[in-house]
Amino acid sequence: MYGSEIEIFDTTLRDGSQMEGISFSLEDKIRITEKLDEFGFHYIEGGWPGSNPKDLEYFRRVKNLSLEHAKIAAFGSTRKANTKVERDVSMNAILSADVPVAVIFGKSWDLHVRDALRTTMEENLAMIVDSVEYLKSHGLFVIYDAEHFFDGYRENRDYALATVKAAEEAGAERIVLADTNGGSLPSYVKKTVEEVRKKIKKPLGIHAHNDGELAVANTLMAFEAGATHIQGTVNGYGERCGNANLISIIPALELKYGKRILGNKLSGLMELARFVAELANRDIPNNQPYVGKSAFAHKGGVHVNAVMKNPATYEHINPESVGNRRRVLISELSGKSNLLYKAKELNLHLDENSLKKVLEMIKKMEYDGYYFEGAEASFELLVKRIQGEYRPPFELDVARVVIELLPDRDPMAEATVKIRVHGKEIHTAASGNGPVNALDLALRKALENFYPELEKVHLVDYKVRVLESTRGTASKVRVLIESASNSKRWGTVGASTNIIEASWNALVDSMGYYLQKLRGERDEK
Repeated sequence: MYGSEIEIFDTTLRDGSQMEGISFSLEDKIRITEKLDEFGFHYIEGGWPGSNPKDLEYFRRVKNLSLEHAKIAAFGSTRKANTKVERDVSMNAILSADVPVAVIFGKSWDLHVRDALRTTMEENLAMIVDSVEYLKSHGLFVIYDAEHFFDGYRENRDYALATVKAAEEAGAERIVLADTNGGSLPSYVKKTVEEVRKKIKKPLGIHAHNDGELAVANTLMAFEAGATHIQGTVNGYGERCGNANLISIIPALELKYGKRILGNKLSGLMELARFVAELANRDIPNNQPYVGKSAFAHKGGVHVNAVMKNPATYEHINPESVGNRRRVLISELSGKSNLLYKAKELNLHLDENSLKKVLEMIKKMEYDGYYFEGAEASFELLVKRIQGEYRPPFELDVARVVIELLPDRDPMAEATVKIRVHGKEIHTAASGNGPVNALDLALRKALENFYPELEKVHLVDYKVRVLESTRGTASKVRVLIESASNSKRWGTVGASTNIIEASWNALVDSMGYYLQKLRGERDEK
C-alpha cells in the first residue's frame, strides 16, 4: 500500500538513555540488544563510543552476541570544524567500536552552523562530506542524521537541501531527516518529506522528537510521504519529552497500513514494552496506547454494553494482537453490563436480585471512598458476601495498636489482636516497624495454627490515597494492598477516616480472599 520495505532503527540505548531518570547498566544494554534482535529490529544504535567508558565496553561485549537480525550501529558527530578528519576524536571513536554501521549527525540549520558551530556554511558542508567519505573508506555502512532538518528547511530551504545532498553524494546509504526540537506539525513534515524525496535518491528516514506530543504522528506522516527508515525508541524514551514511540509506530504500520514489520512477533509487543520498562526502572503509563493497562479498559456502562455485543464498537484493534487484553472496570459509573462481564470473568454467578444489590452497594461504597478498579479481590468478596456465599475465616473481637516514638531511636509499633476462629478465641501480640506491619504480624500469628498456608502470602505493594485533602489530617483515606503467593497476585481495598482501620480492612480482605480460593480448590478436588 505504502512505500517499499520498512527498516526499524532503535535508539533506546543511545537517545532513550538520555531521558531524565534513566540509566541503563552495561548488562541492561546487552539484554535489551538481545531482546530487540529477537523481535526482528533491523538496526540497534548501541551508543556514542566517544562519550563514556560504558558505551566503549558495550561495543566490545556486543561482538560476542549471536544476533540474527539486527545490525549494531555506533553514533557520533561529523568531524569538528577546521580539523582533519583522520585526527578527529569522534570519527576514530566510531571506528574503534568495530561495528558495521555508523550513524553521524550534522547540521542542516544555518542557525546552528552560525551560532552553535561558529563556522561557515562552506566548512559545515565540508565537514559532512569528509566525515561520510572517511567512514565509507573504512568499509562502514553510513547513516546520515540531518539534525534540525525541518527547522532548517523552514528557514533556509536551499541550504538544508545542500547538506543532505552533500551527505548523499559522499556515499551515505540512508538520509534521515530529524525533527530534533520536536516542534513540527504533521502536515509540514509530510509536505517536506515529499519535497525532499524528489531531490534525494537514497532511502529517506525520519527521526522525530515528542516535544509537541506529535512524534508518532510526524513519523507516520513521513512514512506516508515516502520515508522507509523509521527511527525511535521503545516506550518513547528520550531527551526532554522523549522520542517517537516505536511501541505505537510498529502496530500502526502493521495493523493500519498493512506493512509486515515484526513477522509473527507483534503479539509480543506488550512483553517487549514491559521488558524494557523494567530495565529502565519505570512504569508503563496506564494510558499508553496499545500496551498500557488501560488501553482496552472499559468503565462506562454504555461502552461495556456495546463491547459485549461487538468489541469493535469501542476498540480500534483486537487487544490480543499486541499482547494486551480487554478489561472491564467496576466503579460508581458501572451498569449491569459491567457487573455481568466482570462476574463472568471471575466465574461468579449473579442473578437479577444479587445484581441489583451489588450495583447499589458498589455505588454506596465508592461514595464512601472505596475503589474497586485496583481491587478485584475485594469486589469478588463483596459479591460473595451479598449472595451469602462467603464464610469469613475468622471474626474480630478487638485490635489495638500502640506506637512508640523516641528521640534518636527507630519508631516501634505493637499490635494486639483478639479474634475467633471456629468459635475458639485467640489473643496474640506482635511488634513491627509500623502499625500496619505490626497488625499483619499479629494477625498471622493468631491464624498460623489454623491456616499455615498464609505463610506463602506476602504483601508486594501498599498505597495510601488522601481523599479529602481540604480536611488535612482528618481526611478520609483509601488503602490499596497488593498481595502475592507464588505467581498469583490480587488487590484489596479499605477506606476510612482512620488509616489503621482502612489498612486493616484491606489486609483482612487479602487473607480472606486467599483462604476462600484455597477452600474452593480443595472442594473441587
